[in-house]
Amino acid sequence: MTDADPVRLYRTVRLIRRFEERAVELVHGGQIVGGIHPYLGQEGIAAGVCAALGADDVLAGTHRGHGHVLARGADPARMLAELCGRVTGLNAGRGGSMHAADLSIGVLGANAIVGASGAIVTGAVWARRRQGRETVGVSFFGDGAVNEGMLLEAFNLAALWRVPVLFVCENNGYATTMPVGGAVAGSIAGRAAAFGIPAIEVDGQDPETVRVAAAAAVDRMRAGGGPELVEARTYRFDVHHTFEHAVRLDYRPPDEVSRGRSRDPVDIQGARLTDAERAAVDAEVEATLDEAVRFALASEEPDPADALAYLYASGLTARTGGG
Repeated sequence: MTDADPVRLYRTVRLIRRFEERAVELVHGGQIVGGIHPYLGQEGIAAGVCAALGADDVLAGTHRGHGHVLARGADPARMLAELCGRVTGLNAGRGGSMHAADLSIGVLGANAIVGASGAIVTGAVWARRRQGRETVGVSFFGDGAVNEGMLLEAFNLAALWRVPVLFVCENNGYATTMPVGGAVAGSIAGRAAAFGIPAIEVDGQDPETVRVAAAAAVDRMRAGGGPELVEARTYRFDVHHTFEHAVRLDYRPPDEVSRGRSRDPVDIQGARLTDAERAAVDAEVEATLDEAVRFALASEEPDPADALAYLYASGLTARTGGG
């Protein structure tokens, strides 16, 4: 079930990279209001993990979640429109950068609650398994989530009920500006081990390494093995949030950033292609994103009169006014 094609894996990594770079440009141009959390540098994790998933599998991401949604196969044009707050977006412009979802492909959503993906995915997969489906799930979270009670509770229930969830920690070394060494006692893998959950550490900068590890874990889970954890060591190339481009927070030494950027997942996976293959993919991705930008900026903005729409799953219209 896993997709081992190196060209397709490179395309996913390259698509996420250029999507994020285009999105940052739109933030600076004022077309994306409020800013974003760029996924630059971490593309190999989303690409590798999602290449190991099947059609009925589900995932939930984080506030830094564009890469997860794109790697799962969402339309880049509709994703960009969502970031721009347009009605053609994946969620009609209501979710934006931090809450994008696409239920049609099993993306249960990105969200801004640190560690929430674990509980969401565990519940969703448990429910589907009770229906007799072979679903497995992926919970993406950062190193800043590993001390959150919600995530640890999800570890406990997933282990207790043998729910096949792959918990993927994208350890980029910082929870916003806090170095992981100043916030995490013990180890991240050790937290999973405390619940009897097998855990491995992988090189998150190598998309193929991530894919192989994720595929093996998914195979074991699908066969009834219960949850597993992958700690993917990575490095965030850009800022935590684009507001830092203006305020210039100083918390990462320049030499550290230089070392981190020296191992680029785009180049690592690109080296597995011929020059012609890589050039063809790069050109195709640029054309796709040119069209995505055109589509997003040409799309209508929501009507303020519909601000209370979509509040209820039943379609009930919210009462306006106060008092």
